[in-house]
Amino acid sequence: MCGICCTVSLCAHVDMSHYQENKKLIRRGPNSSQQLIRSDPTHHYSCFFSGHVLHLRGELTPQPLQDENGNVFLWNGEVFGGIEVSSAANDTFVMFQHLTSCANEHELLSVFSKVQGPWAFIFYQSKNHSLWFGRDFFGRRSLLWKFSDDLEEILSLTSVAESLTDEDHWQEVPASGIFRCDLSTCAQVKSISLTWYPWVSVSEMQLPGATVHDEEQKWILNTLPKCVTQLNIGSDGLLVPVSALNTDITDTFSEQKFKTSCKTVSLEELQLLISDEHKKNIQLFVNVLSKAVLKRVLNLPRLNQSLSPAPERQANVAILFSGGIDSMILAALADRHVPPEEPIDLLNVAFMMRAPNQQKAPLKKCRRGKIPSSALTGNHSNPGALLTDPFNVPDRITGRSGLEELKALSPTRIWNFVEINVTLEELNQMRQKYISQLIYPLNTVLDDSIGCAVWFASRGIGMLQSNGEKKPYNSTSKVVLTGIGADEQLGGYSRHRVRFNMLGYKGLLDELSMELGRISSRNLGRDDRVIGDHGKEARFPFLDENVVSFLNSLPISDKVDLTLPRGLGEKLILRMAAVSLGLANSSVLPKRAMQFGSRIAKMENSNEKASDKCNRLQTEIID
Repeated sequence: MCGICCTVSLCAHVDMSHYQENKKLIRRGPNSSQQLIRSDPTHHYSCFFSGHVLHLRGELTPQPLQDENGNVFLWNGEVFGGIEVSSAANDTFVMFQHLTSCANEHELLSVFSKVQGPWAFIFYQSKNHSLWFGRDFFGRRSLLWKFSDDLEEILSLTSVAESLTDEDHWQEVPASGIFRCDLSTCAQVKSISLTWYPWVSVSEMQLPGATVHDEEQKWILNTLPKCVTQLNIGSDGLLVPVSALNTDITDTFSEQKFKTSCKTVSLEELQLLISDEHKKNIQLFVNVLSKAVLKRVLNLPRLNQSLSPAPERQANVAILFSGGIDSMILAALADRHVPPEEPIDLLNVAFMMRAPNQQKAPLKKCRRGKIPSSALTGNHSNPGALLTDPFNVPDRITGRSGLEELKALSPTRIWNFVEINVTLEELNQMRQKYISQLIYPLNTVLDDSIGCAVWFASRGIGMLQSNGEKKPYNSTSKVVLTGIGADEQLGGYSRHRVRFNMLGYKGLLDELSMELGRISSRNLGRDDRVIGDHGKEARFPFLDENVVSFLNSLPISDKVDLTLPRGLGEKLILRMAAVSLGLANSSVLPKRAMQFGSRIAKMENSNEKASDKCNRLQTEIID
């Protein structure tokens, strides 16, 4: 992973000292930092490039990369498939080789159509004075853009903005394709014009390109300032990397009906639902998801730790861990592929509750779901102490229970259950110093809650139980697995059940289709900025292209059955997969959003709506 930045100036010469180091980019890429300027006095433009590398793969390759022809490349991504990258190679260098060998734009677009994995890039193509940039189909890597009337900084691109003022108007680059800026033409007219190459499906490729994405083109152009005078649609496009969503609706849903979604479900009820008909799809799903996890935990810089004492061994892989179904499955699959002598960090975050004696209430509410009694006790000799601990939030309870399941499943693995406790004082301090500017340009209460929770969790600083006592612990893992994408594809949110109750499976399918379409703007850019701030890389196995294509290929009835109660019907295929992996109580836990499970949503103003603008995100604060 990297922090990348480029500023376009429509001036022939630019003073290098004009550009200061972006501290937030350095935090993202602590292993190497470089800057360079590429100027063209004849065509009267200059580009400043800055690259900051987090070394994870092959030899350390400083960025920006440049060649003898004047091409420049910045890459913030991972190639997990589609283009061959050997285990000893660096994917930045491989991608640069592919791009510089392209004879035309069709070949360049073909390269990006093949890549499987998350990416954001900036590529200066010297021979035709073109600046290419964009994000992958799901927007799993952050890239922001800002336009200005100032010809010295008329276009700026960055993974994360450094200082924010009232004059700054950064936006996320839409993950709707890739863009090209003809710098020579822009220098002549002293304004920015862009060509947009959208993602197109196989069926859309048979249609005239100018008519397919007209509405989206208008939407993008309407969000841009007046200095962007034109947005053209390219004559070519990128092939959508996943198969289309199966919209068939059959009558083969579960015959077992429950009168109320408040019914407490059991593992036995889930097991009864697994028919021979389900088993084939369950195994195929486990296989494709397991391969996605495999690709994301291998090829990391590793030391031979087999001879080291267990307490001294360092984890290379961490999981954002609540003990819920998504994180439990990721942990179980990571256990298959991470070297057996290597610990796995389970990062569990909790925000201090203001009134510890009120924490019993959420466990009684049906809509929050019942926590199994085993989750309350775990291996603690004094269960009553759990009810007076101000950090004993729902995710801490289910996290401890999940830890016991994982220990039973893989007793020789070192599972580091990292208890990350956050006080209101520390939350306010870190939000002001770091988090608010990472969440920007998003600004809602929901962005604040999730962004803060993910920032503290992925930082990995907490307490670890060791030999009966808790000791300070700082996770060394550079890779953080997160379960985002499971709920969006498998009907995990409460709004999916509301939609289903109103419009049935047709309404649910429409909602799920919309979820993946907006995940780049709602979640992934923010989460990449927040996790990357610790010099760590977010990886999303549920959004692996092969996983998404497999789930898209299934009829809705094979994935979700919302006639069943919470804890059973949503993410049904995932719950069945959990049973096949040997998981128990965690497979029937109802969905609980991170902001509620960690209790950050109750820490400050509990009367806010998730969609409200958050006044606590003071983005005008400058380091």
